[in-house]
Amino acid sequence: MLAVVKIAGQQFKVSKDQTLYVPQLSGNAGDKVEFAEVLLLDNNGSLTAGADVKAVVKAEIVDHLQGDKVIAFKMKRRKGFRKKIGHRTHFTKIKINEIA
Repeated sequence: MLAVVKIAGQQFKVSKDQTLYVPQLSGNAGDKVEFAEVLLLDNNGSLTAGADVKAVVKAEIVDHLQGDKVIAFKMKRRKGFRKKIGHRTHFTKIKINEIA
């Protein structure tokens, strides 16, 4: 069984027992979360899409972590202007338990 689900404004293709990294979700490690906005459902070859999908994706929060550092370096030539800034995006690792 396969589903396309919308999590925090982004679409993910998920299946049972899959782990994936999504933008940071509220909750602690070990908490259960449900995603009701399922856009497409593939149930052994029969596709259901749009408003006809009546499915819920149940997952468990595994961990909260940060991505790699992204560095933005700005420079204006011949002026001596240099600016180095960076950030690390926050992610949540989740494990898909059930597509019902």
